[in-house]
Amino acid sequence: MFVLPTESRKLFKDPFGTLHQDIGTVLPELAGHTVYSVGDVVTHSLQQNGITPAIAVVDGQTMRTPCTKMPHLSGTCIRVKNPPGTITDELVDALTYAVDHTPVTIIVDGEEDLAVIPLVIAAPLASVVLYGQPNEGVVLRVIDDRAKAAACNLLGQFARTDARPT
Repeated sequence: MFVLPTESRKLFKDPFGTLHQDIGTVLPELAGHTVYSVGDVVTHSLQQNGITPAIAVVDGQTMRTPCTKMPHLSGTCIRVKNPPGTITDELVDALTYAVDHTPVTIIVDGEEDLAVIPLVIAAPLASVVLYGQPNEGVVLRVIDDRAKAAACNLLGQFARTDARPT
């Protein structure tokens, strides 16, 4: 399991991609790309616009309160534990599996916010990852070598532990 130290949390406040005001401004950029989403509202918004993400990572929450816009679960559903401020091996394994077995919905018991990092690392080049930036909009990250290197750098900020989530 990877644990984000308190002193490194500030590195995750800025968007990890291009910030868009809303899902409508992102839609034209999705054509021809495999789309992955992290977050209930982003996934729901994509589905409302006729796009089913190849991988959707959801936790039933938005800004730490129950989400009223639950997305439709598509494909295989995998349940994983991932406490806040962590990236569990279970989550990484589910994302790695999902990339090769789409469509997959990963339902997180805990928090899915940091799933963007291992998803960018696992996703194929030229795909896109979308996630919500609280109170700001939707972040789009096109997967290229720079995105993968940046995600690996961010993952390097975590402390590795053999602890298992409870």
